[in-house]
Amino acid sequence: MAGSMFCRRGRLVAFIFFFVSRLPSGSATAQVPFLMWTSDGLPAVASPAAGHITSNDELAAYLTSVFGSGSHTVLVFLQDKLSKDDFTVFGGVFGNKQESAFLNLEATLQSSSSSVTLPALEWAGLSAIPTLLHETLGVPPLLVDADTLSHLSINTSVSNLLLINLPYCSDMHKLCKEDLRDNDKMIGKILSVMKGKDLPYTAIYTGLQPSRVISETSVSNQQVGRSLLQAVVSDVKPPIMFNQTGSPCIMLWVQNLNVSLSRTSEWVDLATETPSLTGSMCNSSNSVLVLNYASGYTLSFTMSQRLYPVSARNWFTLDSVQLQKNGLTASFTGRHSIYAPAEYSFHCKSVSSFQNALLVPNSSNQTSSQFRLNFIDFQIQGFGLANGTNFSYASDCAGFFTPGIWMGLLTSLLVLTVLVYGLHMIMQLNTMDRFDDPKGPSISVPQSE
Repeated sequence: MAGSMFCRRGRLVAFIFFFVSRLPSGSATAQVPFLMWTSDGLPAVASPAAGHITSNDELAAYLTSVFGSGSHTVLVFLQDKLSKDDFTVFGGVFGNKQESAFLNLEATLQSSSSSVTLPALEWAGLSAIPTLLHETLGVPPLLVDADTLSHLSINTSVSNLLLINLPYCSDMHKLCKEDLRDNDKMIGKILSVMKGKDLPYTAIYTGLQPSRVISETSVSNQQVGRSLLQAVVSDVKPPIMFNQTGSPCIMLWVQNLNVSLSRTSEWVDLATETPSLTGSMCNSSNSVLVLNYASGYTLSFTMSQRLYPVSARNWFTLDSVQLQKNGLTASFTGRHSIYAPAEYSFHCKSVSSFQNALLVPNSSNQTSSQFRLNFIDFQIQGFGLANGTNFSYASDCAGFFTPGIWMGLLTSLLVLTVLVYGLHMIMQLNTMDRFDDPKGPSISVPQSE
């Protein structure tokens, strides 16, 4: 098909089809591009659909229709490796024509009487293309270069298959482009020799094997559409639940339960162990959650709820937390810091006994001053679990009005008060409405005014 792939002059019209061919075809078959042009004419071929991979049988049928009768001189530019991505990477696209590594090839395709481009030809082995042409033309390939061809006498009464091997680059980007430019110059030089001999010819440019093989994953089992690109979130561990009446009555969730037996000893994260809940209990006014660990630690949370007349509602408090290890017991009080409405849960990012302490060591127990607790992302509920296995609304330890917010509000209010008072005093100033006339009598201002 003569010029069917050319859209606009001044572009790399010979290689625009490579953008179209990059549409996914759902196949991981190795492919090589196949370019064919002639000085005479070629039979028309249907334009391949986007993503279509031309089989060797289809190519063999087309070559038979081209070379089935008469004598032909065929030039085969066989590059060691070639893929359609080489054209998109080094083709000087988007108007950057001077950077193209295929200037001679592009000019030849534009000036040829007809050409055929197969963006994706099924690769069947290193010798597939030479063998196919050998069988079609009935003559063996003759390896030549530009100097040999210039001194070679070609008999046009019989078919000729001239093979020109072109090297391919290493993995370095710069060497790839330089080698492709050298190959393009070789193509231009050989075609100039053929033009100087005034010989009709058919030229083919393809690869001995693909330079890039990209496996395409099937999307049949994948979600189609837009999706957020984010890290995969690991499964969230379930909360600790104590059941007494057939439904949960105490729930605890914590990211880390860090405990330490002294100020210098290492932290132990009890959240990595699975505890038993022996000794736990709950009723309408008191709840106790006891966590017994195989490592010898025992952690107890004692909670209570009562009616506060001022607020006219029940509130629950975490009265104490006890840690036992090796016969030693440390007790920490949380009554005045950890509280929430009885039907709510309590949540805090950090509950510790040593920094911004919400748990206060019991002064009557010397062990409490040595043990340290640090609970990360802590949430607990001991009453009013009406949501089954879900926490109720969380009352967070971080209040809406922090000390910094209160200081800012009070300072702003003070400045605003001073500003309003100053504006009020300025508005009360009166200007003089009487003036003395030096030539007239003096103004008499009554004292009553």
